[in-house]
Amino acid sequence: MTEPAPVPETPASAAHPDLSAARVVAVVVTYNREQLLQECLDGLLAQHRAPDAVVIIDNASTDRSGEVADQHEIDADVVHLRRNVGGAGGFAAGIARALVRHEADWVWVMDDDTVPRPEALSALLDALGASPVRLSVLSSRAVWTDGRDHPMNTQRQRLNASAQEKRDAARAGGTAIRTASYVSALLNAQDVRRLGLPYADYFLWSDDFEHTGRLLRHGRGLRVPASVVEHRTVAFASAQSNPGSRFYFDVRNRIWALARTDSFTLLERILYGGRTALGWVGLLLRHRTDLLGVGLRGLLAALRRGPRPSARVLEADGEAAADIRAIERAAGR
Repeated sequence: MTEPAPVPETPASAAHPDLSAARVVAVVVTYNREQLLQECLDGLLAQHRAPDAVVIIDNASTDRSGEVADQHEIDADVVHLRRNVGGAGGFAAGIARALVRHEADWVWVMDDDTVPRPEALSALLDALGASPVRLSVLSSRAVWTDGRDHPMNTQRQRLNASAQEKRDAARAGGTAIRTASYVSALLNAQDVRRLGLPYADYFLWSDDFEHTGRLLRHGRGLRVPASVVEHRTVAFASAQSNPGSRFYFDVRNRIWALARTDSFTLLERILYGGRTALGWVGLLLRHRTDLLGVGLRGLLAALRRGPRPSARVLEADGEAAADIRAIERAAGR
């Protein structure tokens, strides 16, 4: 892969001279969680600064999620996929649609179990306006239903961030980050057009890790504590508590992200890979019988091949595949 050239650090005021006119498109991916989707859309409708459009990707739900999306008063652009392509495929399709059909300047992505508080988007935009440098990704503070910071959405801080980078982040009311969770992230559409979409073939897990890592390899990211969303998972736990069959995706996708992309430096690959391996060892010690075979299948799958082109993953949905292809071709991917 050819590494993209760094983006010159431009003052935020020059990159976005009128943030009030910036077109923000929210993208929500849903699968069989009709009640949570209702709560998520209610949260979007209650925003102090409303998104200019909302795109909902219905991942071939078999419950009433599709009907909730169609009938909600937020009047979203709803895409009903023919098959479930996971969160990764849903975000690839949704972000592409926001760029191609809604001409987004910023794309605000979230899962269907994310409920943004009323100030969530306005706080992100306030931080963007206050930043003395150009930003590529802004991320919200994700809390559980009782207000505690959610362990599933802990963001990685940038390694060896300079004192100036830390001051720039503090001036905007946040902290410098290296990756972000798609539970609530605001993506610079210009950078996505230049660097491409998340890999749909990840299906679930690590798609946001790799994609935001790609956007922030040379860009700046900011965690904004004033922007709060509730991540309404069933339990207060990280994804690594006992992933079961999903451990396959954890292993395969993390290896894909660290070994088959240029999203991270060599030092980051070593450090992130080492931390990941230690986490896997702990999981296997606790759940060896259940997870060992699953993890080995993920390892073999990662070694066998890399992710397929996202348009091929979405080929059953021609319109979504066309949107993805348009963005990826423009990005030279």
